[in-house]
Amino acid sequence: MRALRLEMLADTPLAFLETLAEHAARPHAEHVARIAGCATGPIRGQFVAEVDGRFVGHAGGTVVPGEPDLTLIFAVYVTPARRGTGLLADLVEAVAAWSRSTGRPELLMEVVVGNDRAVRAYRRLGFVDTGVRVPHPTVPVLTELRMRRPA
Repeated sequence: MRALRLEMLADTPLAFLETLAEHAARPHAEHVARIAGCATGPIRGQFVAEVDGRFVGHAGGTVVPGEPDLTLIFAVYVTPARRGTGLLADLVEAVAAWSRSTGRPELLMEVVVGNDRAVRAYRRLGFVDTGVRVPHPTVPVLTELRMRRPA
């Protein structure tokens, strides 16, 4: 999982809340604890795709404070060689099934404005642009658009 996270941060640095250098500097024990904290439970779930013994995709889901019917999808990534193969749909559907099982019937995600490929991919999966724009959490000059769909 650590190798996949490092790949995610190197490939798509604006999509995640930490930098490659920050993650690479984490001690192994801290990394293990972080993964355990994201294991599937009622508050947070983490899903990975594996091909030939290698993790090639990831998606997480978490509770949105104050919104009991909503799961925020986060840290979505598919390794470049596997993009366009249906892996993204599988990961999103895993989060959706988990969300429904925890009693949250709706999904929310945020995508950097200008990442048109991601927006198109999420639209194909049933997400709709809500019209809401929010500042990027770590790069203030960027804006993210919010997309929703039923879980």
